[in-house]
Amino acid sequence: MVDPKEIFGENVFGLKAMQEHLSDATFKSLKETIDSGKQLDASIADEVAEAMKEWAMSKGATHYTHWFQPLTGATAEKHDSFIFPDFKGGIVTAFSGDELIQGEPDASSFPSGGLRATFEARGYTGWDPTSPAFIKYDASDAATLCIPTVFCGYHGEALDKKTPLLRSMKVLSEQTVRLGKLFGIDCGDTMAKATLGSEQEYFLLDEELYAARPDLIQTGRTLFGKPASKHQQLDDHYFGAIKPRVAAYMADLDRELWKLGVPAKTRHNEVCPAQFELAPVFETLNVSVDHNMITMEVMKTLAEKHGFTCLLHEKPFAGVNGSGKHNNWSITGPDGKNWLKPGDTPHANAKFMTIICALMKAVDTHADLLRASVASAGNDHRLGANEAPPAVVSIFLGDCLTDVIEQIEAGGASSSKDGGHIELGVDLLPKLPRGNTDRNRTSPFAFTGNRFEFRAVGSNQSPAGANIVLNTIVAEAFDYICTKVEAAVADGKEFNAALQEILAEIIKEHKRILFNGDGYTGEWLAEAAKRGLPNLVNCEEALEPLASQKAKDLFAKYNVLSNEELESRYNTYVECYETIIAIEAGTCADIAKTMIIPAAVTAITEYSAVAAVAGIAVEMSSLLEKLVASVAKLDAAEGAKAQIVAMNEVRAAADALEAIVPADLWPMPSYADMLFI
Repeated sequence: MVDPKEIFGENVFGLKAMQEHLSDATFKSLKETIDSGKQLDASIADEVAEAMKEWAMSKGATHYTHWFQPLTGATAEKHDSFIFPDFKGGIVTAFSGDELIQGEPDASSFPSGGLRATFEARGYTGWDPTSPAFIKYDASDAATLCIPTVFCGYHGEALDKKTPLLRSMKVLSEQTVRLGKLFGIDCGDTMAKATLGSEQEYFLLDEELYAARPDLIQTGRTLFGKPASKHQQLDDHYFGAIKPRVAAYMADLDRELWKLGVPAKTRHNEVCPAQFELAPVFETLNVSVDHNMITMEVMKTLAEKHGFTCLLHEKPFAGVNGSGKHNNWSITGPDGKNWLKPGDTPHANAKFMTIICALMKAVDTHADLLRASVASAGNDHRLGANEAPPAVVSIFLGDCLTDVIEQIEAGGASSSKDGGHIELGVDLLPKLPRGNTDRNRTSPFAFTGNRFEFRAVGSNQSPAGANIVLNTIVAEAFDYICTKVEAAVADGKEFNAALQEILAEIIKEHKRILFNGDGYTGEWLAEAAKRGLPNLVNCEEALEPLASQKAKDLFAKYNVLSNEELESRYNTYVECYETIIAIEAGTCADIAKTMIIPAAVTAITEYSAVAAVAGIAVEMSSLLEKLVASVAKLDAAEGAKAQIVAMNEVRAAADALEAIVPADLWPMPSYADMLFI
């Protein structure tokens, strides 16, 4: 039996390990950097590096790496050993403070979106002390010390996802502290922190079946496949008893994640057969992002040990649930409390409702940027059905909070929809009930009691992109509210009156973003259009806001992304999308020509010789003609849109053939095979 308390964090150089291996003064200095965001004292770097090396070597590590997150959306690493020649024919082990703080991996071939040319090879990694180093073991149990870092160019330009994430957390903290001071919360130099719990959905597929599907190998999703007669219609897989083979994998996954300090909490069957979910406890946002990237890697590695392949594509199988990454976001104020949790006093609830209104303003003003942050070729297949939110971004608050919002707009809240005692000590808001909202599975951005759940993040995406946008737009909204209230109070207006006035103004202007109903209906899409909400249905459209002047002004104002850095992301993501579609198109044509068409020809030949089934042979021949014609159209298609249309036509003909070609002649495992075996 495994005791989580005994193994949790054993492969992490966290606070416990730091305290054991560092002097009291160095530990205190480093912890202050982690807690307050103050610049690292360079004089302690050598001691920290030596302690980190000794700890890592005691775990079997021979190498270290600066572990970073380039614009590919994956992680990257270059391993260097701890050895150094002693110039006497032997070696010593060494790891200096300089090596800890900064690395130079070159990494010229990572996408930069035009920030630098390929010949400009210099790229630098810089230690992020707020995210703990950890030990990673490979299949042979060789250990490597992984040090989370940022990745930037020679001139300091951000080439990764972590740098702007940390910048966005900094500006959100600054504006949150400023807002707190308006409510009498002044905690000195203590930072506010965004927090995140990133749920992770995934599929497990038998590795032998995976190996027989070149579309899965090349693209991560099935480009062909007739729906199984039974799949998720009965909802019998959802939260069902976990099969022993999968349960063994999940138990192993939990153990490995706990060792790495990842607080894996929940595991269960998801809606579609072969689909599952893991959910962690929330953490400080950048640590949670790092932990999610670690989780995805461990999921894939452990799956191989159990004879599975882990699929993280947003829609590996058509016609059934895809996989997302529910982004549970909140704010912990400088007082250490969750500011998205309704309080026990009217004053606390005034602050809570101020944040709710700020989020209304932020999401309505920048709904297009939130949509852009989750745009990908994979997510195009997922958004809009099967418990995935639609492309139209809206906010779900539930009936109770919506009622309070309407009262504030009308001049001040005096009651709550569910009844109960009302406290009006701040002359603004009622005492709010705890369970004041249901959950809306069709809402992209839903309040769930003490956090907002942004459900549109794709399962294969880094959570960093969505949270860079979310942190920045909320900081802007806080800035707006603080500026208005501070000016009004300076002019002699009473605080509560000034706050009520600005909140009512925000609600009037941005209440169109609120929607508590079914986001899948045509009626809502029509209503959203009437309200003027953007409906960016595909990746190409959704990425366009990143190139807008509004986006450039926003990110530059708060020093999250310069205009050049933002443009580089737009260029990178557009190129990535077009490349993925081109790879899918090429794979689709290859499979059709070399596997499906030959199988159909064989089946037609066999059936044509038997009078009783000659009619089926004729049907196959007709479908084969359509398939050949659609493949020719695909070969001639130029550009993502044309390729997608042609691929859909190829698939339609091929899937119809799969329905009548004998199973022993069909060249790939079927959906029924993959989802249930």
